[in-house]
Amino acid sequence: MYSGGTSYNMQIPAIAEQSKFKGLNTIGSGDCLNSKWLNHFLSNVSKIDEGTFEHKSGTRFILTTEIEDQRRVHHLIIFPSISSIQEFRNQIKGKSPNLDTDGRCNINLRGGEILDIVKSFDGLVGPSHAFTPWTSIYKEYDSLEDCYKTKNVPFLELGLSADTQMADCISELKDVTFMTNSDAHSPWPHRIGREFNRLKVKDNSYDEIANAILRRGGNKFVLNVGIDPDLGKYHITACTRCYKKYKTRKTTEIKNRCTCGGLIKKGVAERVKELCDQEVTHPPHRPKYLKTIPLAEILVQSMGLASVNSKKVQDMWKLLIQSFKNEINVLIIASRDEIEKIAGDKVAQAIVDFREGNIHIEPGGGGMYGKISLNKKDRNQSSLDGYL
Repeated sequence: MYSGGTSYNMQIPAIAEQSKFKGLNTIGSGDCLNSKWLNHFLSNVSKIDEGTFEHKSGTRFILTTEIEDQRRVHHLIIFPSISSIQEFRNQIKGKSPNLDTDGRCNINLRGGEILDIVKSFDGLVGPSHAFTPWTSIYKEYDSLEDCYKTKNVPFLELGLSADTQMADCISELKDVTFMTNSDAHSPWPHRIGREFNRLKVKDNSYDEIANAILRRGGNKFVLNVGIDPDLGKYHITACTRCYKKYKTRKTTEIKNRCTCGGLIKKGVAERVKELCDQEVTHPPHRPKYLKTIPLAEILVQSMGLASVNSKKVQDMWKLLIQSFKNEINVLIIASRDEIEKIAGDKVAQAIVDFREGNIHIEPGGGGMYGKISLNKKDRNQSSLDGYL
């Protein structure tokens, strides 16, 4: 609610209720360094233990925030307690000009300094959306150690434009837990829970989740679920003004300026190729990665409508959720016949096409999300057709 570009509807009651529809039971609080947001958060939840809180809907929360360091690299911090938040605030006093005016504050420290502070109170920190071309670790650095002054980083957030198959060609990440998290800017179905993780834990408490990230005591991540990287806003190199897509050779020739005058931003796919130093090798602890797309996006295409905000799309989404409890059951588990009885043949077939990979995605780039098409002619197109 206090971060730039975030809907005013991103408040705890709405987040908690909408998360249930997505099949999620534990959410990061987000923005917990911001005193106004923290007050809002605490007035809407009950304390379970030092680092775990629960809304009356049954949705659990742990304490998290995203921050930006002095090199404009974004980091995700997971706090073990309210007191550790205050400790962190005390240590960065005078180094953050917008600590209580922006949900995602700027801190005039480098990654290694931030890591040292977080480790002092047994919190966890790792790169947010690690490969995106604006504010990520691999935009600014070529390795974890360059940023954090250590290779011992517990987790990395893949971001919407990357997946496990891409990241596991980088050898330094073999011991790092990959997290697929939705950095939602609104609580509605096509945004919240776009990406999530399934964990093997005894309970959804802070300590159990931290042990899963650190792979201790048998706790671990057992599934990463993320949207198809082609749908991400920065998957392919493209202009940030007109979104024209480019191959790397061409961007070098024209010095990263589009014919429209806009800035061309290197895509995640290209950046990963630059960092790749091995064949794709999944370490034994790496869980399966399941590609998905928001149900609302499938409904838009199959119902021939223009927007996920259409009342018909929202009504159909609600009907399917009421029938199958949550979105993941609709997308992955419910049978075609069951879906057809509720939503009709076109919607049922579109969901089957998604499951079988029979959809076309025009890759996103330059800040524009990729586009889904159920048109059979589109499926035969190369994802680079028409690129300069």
